[in-house]
Amino acid sequence: MGRPYLGEFEELVLLTVAVLDGGAYGVTIAAELKQRTDRIISLSGVHIALYRLEEKGFVKSELGGATAARGGRRKRLFGITAAGKQTLGEMRQVRNELWDSIPTPSWS
Repeated sequence: MGRPYLGEFEELVLLTVAVLDGGAYGVTIAAELKQRTDRIISLSGVHIALYRLEEKGFVKSELGGATAARGGRRKRLFGITAAGKQTLGEMRQVRNELWDSIPTPSWS
């Protein structure tokens, strides 16, 4: 059996969790993705992707401390797992191999 399937958005969310390195939660992930991709990012879409990634074992989550700014509610913080890092590395390798395999047109 091959590696679990990741869609484009799940891959972007997983990469963003890795980039934010301990500071990843729904709002920060959505903001980072919006800035880097210049796309409209749905917060509910980010949460759905995070829960799917957690089910697949690519991220783990824990509740952070309650803050007055959030009305006493706690944030769910996400971090990438070893399996998540390995999957990103494998995906990067496949993509690089494909990019490297594109023939150079003889007319260029």
